[in-house]
Amino acid sequence: MTSRYPAISTDITNLFATRNTHAVEVAILQPADPFLDMAGEDLRRRIFLTESETGQTLCLRPEFTIPVCLDHISSQAGTPRRYSYLGEVFRQRREGGNEFFQAGIEDLGDRDTAEADARSLADAHALLSLVLPGQALAITLGDQTIFEAVLAALGLPRGWRMRLARAFGSAPMLEAALADLANPPRNSQLSGPVAALVLDGDLDGLSTHIASGMEEAGLSASAGRSPSDIARRLIEKAELRSVRLSNEAFSALKSFLAIDVPLDGAAQALATFANGAGLSLDTALEKFAARAKAIDAHGLPAEKIRYDAAFGRPLDYYTGLVFEIAADNGDRPLAGGGRYDRLLTLLGAKTPIPGVGFSVWLDRIEALREMAP
Repeated sequence: MTSRYPAISTDITNLFATRNTHAVEVAILQPADPFLDMAGEDLRRRIFLTESETGQTLCLRPEFTIPVCLDHISSQAGTPRRYSYLGEVFRQRREGGNEFFQAGIEDLGDRDTAEADARSLADAHALLSLVLPGQALAITLGDQTIFEAVLAALGLPRGWRMRLARAFGSAPMLEAALADLANPPRNSQLSGPVAALVLDGDLDGLSTHIASGMEEAGLSASAGRSPSDIARRLIEKAELRSVRLSNEAFSALKSFLAIDVPLDGAAQALATFANGAGLSLDTALEKFAARAKAIDAHGLPAEKIRYDAAFGRPLDYYTGLVFEIAADNGDRPLAGGGRYDRLLTLLGAKTPIPGVGFSVWLDRIEALREMAP
């Protein structure tokens, strides 16, 4: 540890050692493409980009989950395996410094997802309880799987399901998407060749056309969205404009998103909703109930855990549980995490590897410690 590390760093690394984790360090300079492609629009806007001498787009490490997963793949380590880390991340922030410390655990390869989810939440809670003794903590849970199961059961087409899934975790984006779903916008004007390719749903042809246009304009495809991403969005938007959800289905979706209950009553609340809306969510609800039981077995304070059906986190790679822990009545999370079962395959793993993890913001923790009597 250097003098720049927070004073609580030793306590945290000692805790990690007792929790059967392998301490890992990853390079500060990272390939940018995985973050641009998989981390989500909110983080993408705040990344510090640079370029290597060979023209590769690089970035300063904006978070640890993707680098830890890349390191695991390249090392060909076996699973299950739990990695811990503590180090700096670099991203533009609306408040606080652009360089700050995070610590966390990435839990890879455990096929008992209910237990791994519960353990991740318990690890995060234990860390915060250690460094903020006596501080009441509030836990908020969401579930991407439940949300996507509701969208599918309502019969939304794939394009709408993808748009709403991407908006999960951003209240403004979700509100805008729901407004468009209730009142689809009119078709926007597109140029002749683009309009024809969009109408045909020709993703490859449209991607090539956009890439050619960007090249002619001297625009780097790695500076933002890729041509294929732009093409996919244009085709999706055209499909979205042709769909209008029935009043009954729209009302059911709004009712689902309004569910906000203590975790010990969440499974029943979801079952009641599904029955009332005539939706089959059996598999997703069984997994939800198993996780809730596993969380309870870890002895976490049930009265401080809430399930909010509209709660998500603004990272595109989450696939199931998402959670945040804040100081009771606090407005900023101290820890956040979730499940990302597709991420390692997208990063190049030859076989699917389930994963769940969390990180904590050490600067926010230190600010609370300084305020403590």
